[in-house]
Amino acid sequence: QVQLVESGGGLVEAGGSLSLSCAPSGRIFRTYSMGWFRQAPGKRREFVAAIKWSDSSTFYANSVKGRFTISRDITKNTVYLQMNNLKAEDSANYFCAADDDFTHPWYPDREGRYDYWGQGTQVTVSS
Repeated sequence: QVQLVESGGGLVEAGGSLSLSCAPSGRIFRTYSMGWFRQAPGKRREFVAAIKWSDSSTFYANSVKGRFTISRDITKNTVYLQMNNLKAEDSANYFCAADDDFTHPWYPDREGRYDYWGQGTQVTVSS
């Protein structure tokens, strides 16, 4: 059983910063990519950012490009999301996801490509 555990959410004022992290526990797996998604109340879950483990290639949603940075620590099998210049519309429950399937091309923004999901961590930005 693989579990992804997110941490780092909280309450911040607009224009502020937060950093999220996510690490797996339980069964060891080889990481192909990891990503972050978010879901605000009453809205569908949406893609935020993703990183390919082998070469650190990254991909971002247009709404966060230039403000958020995804990174990874291979030694810790941990993914991070640095969020700067936060806006009220960034408020959501942020989910970490991991993909361990090396047999398909990288589709970072497709939920269905991810095999494991965390429980989410709440980010609230006050305006």
